[in-house]
This record gives sequence, structure tokens and C-alpha cells, in this order.
Amino acid sequence: MDFAGGIGKTMTNPFVEDGKVLLSKVVHTGDLKADILKAVDLMGGFSRAIAKGDEVLLKPNYNSADPPPASTDPDFLRAVVELLFKHGAGKVVVGESSMQMTSTRKIMAKTGTLEKLKDSGAEIVFFDEGKWVKVDVGGKYLKKVSLPERAMRVDKLVYSCCMKTHFRADFSLSLKLAFGFPKSSERLAFHMRHLKEKLVDLNLVVHPNLILMDGRKCFISGGPFSGEVREPNVILASGDRIAMDVEALKVMESYEGAKLKSEPWSYPQIRHAVELGLGAKSEEDYKVVTEAK
Repeated sequence: MDFAGGIGKTMTNPFVEDGKVLLSKVVHTGDLKADILKAVDLMGGFSRAIAKGDEVLLKPNYNSADPPPASTDPDFLRAVVELLFKHGAGKVVVGESSMQMTSTRKIMAKTGTLEKLKDSGAEIVFFDEGKWVKVDVGGKYLKKVSLPERAMRVDKLVYSCCMKTHFRADFSLSLKLAFGFPKSSERLAFHMRHLKEKLVDLNLVVHPNLILMDGRKCFISGGPFSGEVREPNVILASGDRIAMDVEALKVMESYEGAKLKSEPWSYPQIRHAVELGLGAKSEEDYKVVTEAK
């Protein structure tokens, strides 16, 4: 296998209609699985991204064991696993690597995630316990990175994101979720200079096919471990990282007292992602879908 391509297959965004990227926004009704399914169905359904028999890597956010929105809600993750199996996945791998010098296994156990997933049929992989492969990134600020060998063998990649601010990176949404893939010993170097741009460069070798955002709660300040919480009570879905992060920023910035107040397209993460051609380049490039057409 050629490992040069990174994680996930480079592909045309399957959630596009009439030349516009689709992004769905669903108000949570209390039925989590039904609401996630509705969010994906509004864009055309799981079949647009997942083929029958695919091995799917589901990437959550467990940098720490702090409660949502600092980390992924185990119930949300369980619902996504069940939906992936129902809609054709042959295998679901939940893979994660937490912050440096921390055991991902212990963090996921502390959050209750291991117990929640124990009979789900998903394989749980702790990247810090496996092998790593050095790949060329080819970014302006990030040249090489070590990625988990296990993650590079899957057919599709699905993100389960949190909605939160971040005291160093401005925000931690879908673009930053890729930071859970590099070898933890290499992550310190990201913080030395150009952290925000390096995070985006990393996305050149990590390609999610479907992005799900749990926006039932969000941080409007602080983060990534703790912060001021609000409850937008929404679930977002898209195949486009830029559109997803821009819309999530709009939600977070809508609250009085929000730390982030700038125009969403002005943040370094978004600007650099646009420069790299990672997705939507402007508001005109995507469409928000909130109800059946």
C-alpha cells in the first residue's frame, strides 16, 4: 500500500448540488440518532459517502476526559456507530490519540466511551499503542508528519466534532480535529510557531468524507478543556471542512459574551484552508439546508 496519500481517500465532496456544497443544520429534538440521520439525509444520505462494505474510521475528540463540549459525548458517538453500520459500513473503527503523555485508553474509559461502545460492534483503536508511518505533507508550514498506520488502511473517514473555542488556536472544530492523528511526541513542535497554519497544513493528508458536528453544547470562551458553555441545541453535517467551521463559528459568535467576534472568513485557520483549496472559498460556495426539499 502507498502511504503517501495520508488518511482517507482524496475525493470530490459527495455532498454537492448545483455547484454548491451542502451543509445541514438540524435542531435537536431529543432523539439523537434520528436527528443525526436527518442531518445526513438532508444532504442526500449516508450512501453518498459510504459504500456497502466500507471500512470506516470514526474519529472523535478525546484530547482529555473533560465533559462535552470539551470531548465527544459517548451517546453521540454510539449513535453514529449504529447509523454507519445500518447504512452499509462493513466495519467501523473508532480511533483516537489523546494529548502527549496521556493514555488514550484511560481517557476514553474515564469518559464512559469504552463502556458505551462495548457491544456496538465497533473496533476501538488507540493510536498511541500502535505503529506510525512518516508521510510527506508538502505544506507551507508542515513538511512531514507521523500518522497512525492503522488509520491509513481504512476506506472512509467520518468525523465526530465538538463545537468549542480554543485558547491557542481560536477554535477547535473540524479542521483541528485532524490534530488527533499525528504522533503525540511531534505535536509540541506544532505549538512552537504557526500553530494555526500547521493545523491546516495537516489537512492536506487527512481527508474526511463526512463531518458531523455535535452543537448541542458549545464553548463561547476558554477551551479546549473548559470554558463558558452555551446550548445551541443543533447538529450540523457536511462534507466540507471550511463550510462546517464557518457555520459553527457563526453559531458560537451569536452569543453575547462570545470571545470570538471577527468575521468567520478572517481567522487564520479559515484563510489558510481557503488558500490550500480545502473547500468552500466564500459564502456563495455553500448552501445551508434546514428542512427537506
